[in-house]
Amino acid sequence: MSDITGKFLKVKCKKCNNEQNIYNKAAGEVKCLVCQETLARNTGGNSEIMTTVLRVLN
Repeated sequence: MSDITGKFLKVKCKKCNNEQNIYNKAAGEVKCLVCQETLARNTGGNSEIMTTVLRVLN
């Protein structure tokens, strides 16, 4: 059985080192709130994470 629930991730922007919480099944592009670098992109399912994942949040 596949995991159909999304998870929140704490990620770190590679450009400015800002730490931010994002959803791993985001409906659109997710940008850093500080520098506007793309952190994740929608792929129709799980997002393509473009940065460093620090941890999965419960």
